Amino acid sequence: MKFAILGARGIPARYGGFETFAEELAVRLVKKGVDVTVYCEAGAEQPDSYKGVRLVYVPSPSLGPFTTILFDLRCLWHARKDYDTVYMLGYGASIFCFIPRLWGRKVWINMDGIEWARAKWSFPAKVYFKVMEAMAMWTPNRIIADAEGIKQFLSSRHMHLPPCSVIPYGAQVVDRPPDVALLTEWGLQPSKYLLVVSRLEPENHVLEILRGFSMSESRLPLVVVGNNQIDTPYIERLKEFSDIRIRFIGAVYDKAKLQSLRYYCKAYFHGHSVGGTNPSLLEAIGCGNAVIAHDNPFNREVLGGLGVYFNSQDDIPLLVNSMEERGKALSDGISQRMRERIRDVYNWDLISERYLEILRK
Repeated sequence: MKFAILGARGIPARYGGFETFAEELAVRLVKKGVDVTVYCEAGAEQPDSYKGVRLVYVPSPSLGPFTTILFDLRCLWHARKDYDTVYMLGYGASIFCFIPRLWGRKVWINMDGIEWARAKWSFPAKVYFKVMEAMAMWTPNRIIADAEGIKQFLSSRHMHLPPCSVIPYGAQVVDRPPDVALLTEWGLQPSKYLLVVSRLEPENHVLEILRGFSMSESRLPLVVVGNNQIDTPYIERLKEFSDIRIRFIGAVYDKAKLQSLRYYCKAYFHGHSVGGTNPSLLEAIGCGNAVIAHDNPFNREVLGGLGVYFNSQDDIPLLVNSMEERGKALSDGISQRMRERIRDVYNWDLISERYLEILRK
């Protein structure tokens, strides 16, 4: 059984959610006897394999907005006849996903989130992603939705859906406390700060979180992790806040440091709203965080009743105030239930078994 994963920048994961997903799934499937190949961007270091996963490298010249599309197209062409199943992560190149099918191969597409709803895209880009979403209903043999909400969303928009499997992303449970000394870089103490980890974009509701927090009576700082060095009007609006409790610390790419920031925070804000099982939210749950999330079907599905929710900035002050008043016993109970949810629902081993079941069919 030969299985290829496309659409990620490569493994081992150094970039984002797709790369982490590709690594976690591929390594586990190899252990279960599947011949797995992951397609990677060509670079300086090009090992032939990683933990038993075969790696194939494809050049990705910089062509502006067409870079990713051309890279995916090249990967599809290269993978067109050598695998039983080709799995494309993301639907940005769905129009080309028929190519391996011409050689009798199975093609899957992971639909991820609602890409065209992201505010960062121009009008032509939004139209393009809407067209690609529609094409993804016809070009693959199967689509994978990472949340039941994504499947329902697609069903409401399209008359025709190919076979659709709902399989979420996973996360690790952090049972052992990370190195607390890693917090000293920012002068933080355990349970003495609130946290946001997010791309600083409108659909992640960072502005509403900052406004709502500013209206709260919290004595704790709100630490914002995200690249605030990009010159966008939205980020400029975020930087206008004069509240001394709000601290922008920029992007944090070191996994150990990021895990420590999550593990030791008093509460975690999650404002994402454009769909799917968000890896950042899963990682917060795996750390046992109390979560204040934007109220939408995707976040409610992931949290399973364990979080508290805001619809607007006006909801946030009361949530923050009540969160800080919680006793230790209640906080410890929430942390335990959060970690149990990862073990029961968002466990990488369980998720890889579900993929294996489909491959065997």
